[in-house]
Amino acid sequence: MAHTYTSPQRPAPWQHHREQKKYAKIRGEIIHPHDINKRNGIVSWRIFRVMSELVDGYEMLSGLSREVTIFGSARTKPGSRYYNEAEKLGRMLAKEHYTVLTGGGPGIMEAANKGVFTAGGQSIGLNIQLPHEQRSNPYVRRGLGFHFFFTRKVMLTSPSQAFVFFPGGFGTLDEFFEVITLVQTQKMPRVPVILFGEEYWSALDVFLRQEVLEHHEAVEIKDLDLYSIVDNADQAMRIIRKTKESDYL
Repeated sequence: MAHTYTSPQRPAPWQHHREQKKYAKIRGEIIHPHDINKRNGIVSWRIFRVMSELVDGYEMLSGLSREVTIFGSARTKPGSRYYNEAEKLGRMLAKEHYTVLTGGGPGIMEAANKGVFTAGGQSIGLNIQLPHEQRSNPYVRRGLGFHFFFTRKVMLTSPSQAFVFFPGGFGTLDEFFEVITLVQTQKMPRVPVILFGEEYWSALDVFLRQEVLEHHEAVEIKDLDLYSIVDNADQAMRIIRKTKESDYL
């Protein structure tokens, strides 16, 4: 008796379309391919929303000075070592009249904003809504909310005279490689890129040196001088104090 093969049932086109749009919205995409031919204003509306976020962001940043951006995990718990160090660094920056930018959320961002806030400094938060942990922390003196990841990243990487990266997840690593690529390709002035926490960043440093540089020759030796690894707030401040205010915006 012959056996017939029945292929797995595929979802209806409209179901697939709806599922794709849902994930596109979560990712903050400007234009999803399925929307291009609909001619119903969705694409135009998204473009105008992107423009408005860029305009609002640049207007706010243009009034700031001596900015230092701090990145790190939203999941770092209060009282942990890196939370306390981020809070201490924020406090030290505020006392020396630096403006501190963070992603405005919990964890490392909250700790840095808290340190600045308690020292009476300029505590800025550029927030984005995520499905899980992201919320605006209570120590942001001036804040701005973003729908799109990429517009927020443009703002976080535009004006600063130094960038400090605490341990974090995919988002923190994405922001680190974004900044280091912009500096490497001279799309951004060279400014200190400070990796905070030897136990966390040393494995990445070894990977970049052994695999990316030595085995694959995908970067040059000078590219690995674009970042520094520190292990406490005092070391980070010694690097930051040597910087000049950036005119890149």
